[in-house]
Amino acid sequence: MANGDGTAPDPAGALRPDRTGAREWARHWQNPDLPGVDLLRAHYVRHTFPRHAHDGYVIAAVTGGIEEVGLPGTTERAGPGSVVLINPEVPHTARAGVPEGWAYSTLYPARDLVAEVAAELTTLRGTPGFTEPMVMDPEGARLITEVLRAAEQGNALAADGLLRIAVARMLRRHGGPLPSRRPSGAGAGAAERARAVLEDRLADPPTLEQLAAELGTSPFALLRSFRERYGMPPHTWLTDARVRRARLLLAAGTPPAEAALVVGFTDQPHLNRHFTRIVGVPPGAYRRERAA
Repeated sequence: MANGDGTAPDPAGALRPDRTGAREWARHWQNPDLPGVDLLRAHYVRHTFPRHAHDGYVIAAVTGGIEEVGLPGTTERAGPGSVVLINPEVPHTARAGVPEGWAYSTLYPARDLVAEVAAELTTLRGTPGFTEPMVMDPEGARLITEVLRAAEQGNALAADGLLRIAVARMLRRHGGPLPSRRPSGAGAGAAERARAVLEDRLADPPTLEQLAAELGTSPFALLRSFRERYGMPPHTWLTDARVRRARLLLAAGTPPAEAALVVGFTDQPHLNRHFTRIVGVPPGAYRRERAA
């Protein structure tokens, strides 16, 4: 249950202040009886999410304050009763839009889960996606918060049913075929090859100059085509990719210090800094929730 100021207690019942004294808290977890979805309930004040993207979808119900979401070509301000809808691989940022920050409940459903719901409960064909990044839908926002509440209470039957109802509602009201974001041309091909190289060499990536030479292009041309294709420069994309890989390792039980080295961070503090900024919780807390 949320407190009267729009915040909520952590699992131990107390708010966790950050070093500045701001009343921030977050819980990012999975329920083993709800495969295919990550769950986040949080209140952020000073925390700022840098540009990043997700493998799956983001369906976030803002329950307090204002969240500012930076998307390609636009910035959305989402308040209570609104739902933020982000398709896979869409780069975005997030920060507080008011001094008191923002509180929200977020579902991160995998592509397979959304495709299953679309095929079973909607008339959408093709790869489903959302046509609007932010909508005012108080009933939809309520459903999303109820999914997380049921999951926290251990009521898997209710959580699973509400999850499918919430996703179906979003798709029916605000969905359509997933827009194609794939540019054509030689530059796009070079960007995709560059991404493949970086994915294969996360722990020991080439410099921009080395990568461009390997692909037969110039550093400036590669930088421009990579930005156009993925919405961020190669070094930003690399950090995001390292954090994604670290999430998989942590979920499998790998200690944070070991995960940091595997994905190419210099040490655990380096991982902690980037992981917390992008995911919203420290890697140790992320791993503990999945171990529990």
